Amino acid sequence: MIKITFPDNSVREYTEGISGLEIAKSISNSLAKEVVAVSVNDEIWDASRPISGDAKIKLHKFDDDEGKHAFWHSSAHLMAEALESLYPGMKFGIGPAIDNGFYYDVDPGDGVVITDADLPKIEAKMKELASQKNTYNREDITKPEVLDLFKKKNDEYKLELINELEDGTITLYKHGNFTDLCRGPHLPDTSYIKAIKLLSVAGAYWRGDETRKQLTRVYGITFPKQKQLDEYLEMLEQAKARDHRKLGRELELFMFSQQVGMGLPMWLPKGAALRERLQDFLKKVQKKYGYELVMTPHIGHKDLYVTSGHYAKYGQDSFRPISTPQEGEEFLLKPMNCPHHCEMYKFKPRSYKELPIRYAEFGTVYRYEQSGELHGLTRVRGFTQDDAHIFCRPDQLKDEFKKVIDIILYIFKTLDFANFTTQVSLRDKENTSKYIGSDENWDKAEQAIIEAANEKGLKTIVEYGEAAFYGPKLDFMVKDAIGRSWQLGTIQVDYNLPERFELEYTGSDDQKHRPVMIHRAPFGSMERFVAVLIEHTAGKFPLWLTPEQAIILPISEKYHDYAEKVLNFLNNSDIRTLIDIRAEKIGRKIRDAELKRIPYLLIVGEREAENGTVAVRKQGEGDKGAFSAEEFAKLVNKEVEEQTAEIQ
Repeated sequence: MIKITFPDNSVREYTEGISGLEIAKSISNSLAKEVVAVSVNDEIWDASRPISGDAKIKLHKFDDDEGKHAFWHSSAHLMAEALESLYPGMKFGIGPAIDNGFYYDVDPGDGVVITDADLPKIEAKMKELASQKNTYNREDITKPEVLDLFKKKNDEYKLELINELEDGTITLYKHGNFTDLCRGPHLPDTSYIKAIKLLSVAGAYWRGDETRKQLTRVYGITFPKQKQLDEYLEMLEQAKARDHRKLGRELELFMFSQQVGMGLPMWLPKGAALRERLQDFLKKVQKKYGYELVMTPHIGHKDLYVTSGHYAKYGQDSFRPISTPQEGEEFLLKPMNCPHHCEMYKFKPRSYKELPIRYAEFGTVYRYEQSGELHGLTRVRGFTQDDAHIFCRPDQLKDEFKKVIDIILYIFKTLDFANFTTQVSLRDKENTSKYIGSDENWDKAEQAIIEAANEKGLKTIVEYGEAAFYGPKLDFMVKDAIGRSWQLGTIQVDYNLPERFELEYTGSDDQKHRPVMIHRAPFGSMERFVAVLIEHTAGKFPLWLTPEQAIILPISEKYHDYAEKVLNFLNNSDIRTLIDIRAEKIGRKIRDAELKRIPYLLIVGEREAENGTVAVRKQGEGDKGAFSAEEFAKLVNKEVEEQTAEIQ
């Protein structure tokens, strides 16, 4: 008998060799029907895999992230089987689960091209294979055996992957007529996959290397129920309508130019003004919390980033070093702001009485993202971080961390990001080589984050291996209006950069001590935050933030003079107002103004001109009645004050 410990710490005894699926059945048949994977001692397993010793387990349904991963990973294998059936001789790269669905990178062979038009045929084959209820069978295999297998298949992509693996750690998965190199986990069988939709075909260089062959990447998504797929496809339609690239162009917020360079956004007047208001908003919050604004150059000496560790960790993702006429002198476009702020801290000797020191900067940084990874404002090569670094004593760390949480929560409240979770991102338990610093410092940093999050009552999940190379962090995962999850806002604790830069302060004992550093960016980057905000609001920004708060719509040319008078008054009252003097009918003007997402429409005609009023329509709410210009200005200013009350 073996002892199985459940998440609530209850313990049951089972016969050795029982599977997670059988354990679920022992609880209830209805539960067993929903279980798709199981965690065994924090490792994700197939639900059908035998458990041979005492273990701590957690059963995963499709609703869990772990469940989705197993479901979509299995679906990638099902798609690969369908592709191999339809295109004999096809070779396979990798086929992972992703945040929403899965993909497989494949080489169809010379002269064979897979396009979007082929997706329905592949889908139909997947459904046929899924209905066969073929089991996913895991098999341990030696390195020589698996090399021989894929040599016979003449699959150079799998052979390359196998050569990087250690003998004794290699597993295959087989189902139906398909065999793949894989660690798993997978579903018990293919019949779990009820609803299938292949979404698109794209090109992808093998292993992301632009110098290597371009493979065909087929994207798809699956669900246990057709209703779930229907809801997802409806969400995709909404997402298309909210796409920040489309709305950014329509609302004239930002643009890209091939002449300027891929991934380098340019902010048009309306977008620049919106971005400036966001920055001013955060500046007010930061001032309240004791931050000092600093500015640093767009480049730095290569040695700065060697000292910080960024060059070793991110050198491949940076633009090439800039060589100067002086032999051996090299600079980098700034990939991070923190090394510059460390140098600022060292500007003069520091006393314990001065701490904490809080430096804030809207600092533009540069990363060389591959062209295929660029996507609107969410993945760019030049972006501005709302960056700040707090240098504090160890006894101040937790309080400072909690204050940053307060700032982020206030920002989310003001911008209506009500649905979010927080992720505590810790070191990889197995591979510590990618991190810098001592275990002692990492332990202290991780503990401070966990305690601060608990004391603020945050709903957290813990992810191992997601920490920054210099320290653990707390990431804020926000769900937008149509249910998509975005990572916005991060707080990181760092004992390591202060050591690398030899930062010090004189303590009350007159001895030298090392400060702790907190990295924080509530928005993350201005570009990504604006992109998410556009899609969350569908371009209907809060009144305090929107580029135009009101537009005056004269019914005819006769009322232009009166409209100009109202315009001047409102603009002088700090109400951002436009006027539409086109020779169009009022119905057309109203429709156009609504498409521009302008919150208030002020219609003026004979009655309004005689009474000194405007007829007010509000976006999404219709007619609000007649107001004098003074009354309307008070209405708008009151609404803005209510939305931003806490930062006054």
